[in-house]
Amino acid sequence: MGTLDGRRYQDVYVVDMQTGARKPALKKSRWTFDASPDGTHLLYYDDGQFMTLDMASGQSFNITKNIQSNFYDEDDDHNNLKPPARPIGWTKDGASVLLSDHWDIWNVPVHGGNAVNLTQNGKRDKIRYQSRYRLDPEEKGIDLSKPNYLRAYGEWTKKAGIARLEGGKPGPKMLTWQDAGFGALIKAEKAEKYFFTRETYKDSPDYYVADAMLGGAGKISDVNPQQKNFLWSSGSRLIDYTSAKGDKLQGALFLPANYQPGKSYPTVVYIYEKLSQGLNNYAMPSYNGFNKSVYTSNGYAVLMPDITYKINDPGMSAVWCILPALKAAIETGVVDKDHVALHGHSWGGYQTAFMVTQTDAFRAAIAGAPLTDMISMYNLIYWNTGSGNIGIFESSQGRFTGSPVEITDSYIRNSPVFHHKNVTTPLMILHNDKDGAVDFTQGIEYYNQLRRLRSPWSCCSTKAKTMAFAYPQT
Repeated sequence: MGTLDGRRYQDVYVVDMQTGARKPALKKSRWTFDASPDGTHLLYYDDGQFMTLDMASGQSFNITKNIQSNFYDEDDDHNNLKPPARPIGWTKDGASVLLSDHWDIWNVPVHGGNAVNLTQNGKRDKIRYQSRYRLDPEEKGIDLSKPNYLRAYGEWTKKAGIARLEGGKPGPKMLTWQDAGFGALIKAEKAEKYFFTRETYKDSPDYYVADAMLGGAGKISDVNPQQKNFLWSSGSRLIDYTSAKGDKLQGALFLPANYQPGKSYPTVVYIYEKLSQGLNNYAMPSYNGFNKSVYTSNGYAVLMPDITYKINDPGMSAVWCILPALKAAIETGVVDKDHVALHGHSWGGYQTAFMVTQTDAFRAAIAGAPLTDMISMYNLIYWNTGSGNIGIFESSQGRFTGSPVEITDSYIRNSPVFHHKNVTTPLMILHNDKDGAVDFTQGIEYYNQLRRLRSPWSCCSTKAKTMAFAYPQT
């Protein structure tokens, strides 16, 4: 059934390594994680709570029930039941496990009890301590007696940083906190030298070397000297807006090269669920699909807004979020409201194909590998794995609570092909018959519906079997 509805369960057995005897430990467990380094306990998750299994006695312990925080992903808007926040890892001695509530990191005893919030200010200051840097690739568990380095991210500022936790004591020190993105953190094996990457919208990810407190950081690489020969974005801005359903959201707005204050520019809106976290990401120019640096260097502004979803309405959710984002971006004066295009690929292609059935706010649109008929797509194959698509709809991006037979109106309401008569926006559909995720018949369905309704048309095919269908306004 896991290949159908996407809810994969497993039975867990404990095996005696001396005799080979095995006994059942967990039945129909959906989320199981690593065993402790000493091999005595297994970490798993059930209905909003983290549990440990004592593999010798078979006894389970609810280790988070008394903690005043939630250890499921509160921001996950899929129709899953309280999916867990990813654990950080076991301590070296197996006496406790580090868990995340998506803001802070907690040190939780193996059988529950007095848990300690190690980071303390995450939820209060809206900083997400996302993960721990593993400096020793051969470590067996987390040694809290040594300094530990944490990746930090500002939920509403988009700042990023690296924090240092001393000796397992609560209250890490933020070593760096910038309008930038930080990648790998690596420690030299035989010296107190630390290497990390740093990037911004205009600075490619270069390596820096610093001391243990990340002081005296100096850049030691220059991977992109050729950038000076090209036009580049004049800056990035964070746009705040509220969806039509009242959700507080943000978007990343990238200014065109040679931007002049007071002047409005043609703009490309690129969409795929939440994208504002990319405000400080660097994009190497390429012509393989959408690339913000290519557009900004050619005089376009680029808007990448956030989309949150309501159950049984994935298409309408895009409408409720994208149009308020566009309105907020236009109000900055940067965006020329009469010259805005929409672009998305795969799930973003679906949202693009649906958006043009609901609004004429865009001068043109490109839908790459779009889902267009949610009913037929539900019953097709996900060729990359050979499994069915049902799980995508019932427990993943589709966010439907049932099949097209059970909630027919929801599938029709959110399928572009059923609203094709509303399309007045010039639309290009990009698809190919080697797509292992979205069957290219989805593009054909939409194209045929639009072709029957309107003319003139142009159609072209390349040797790569990529088909581009252009739909001009009549």
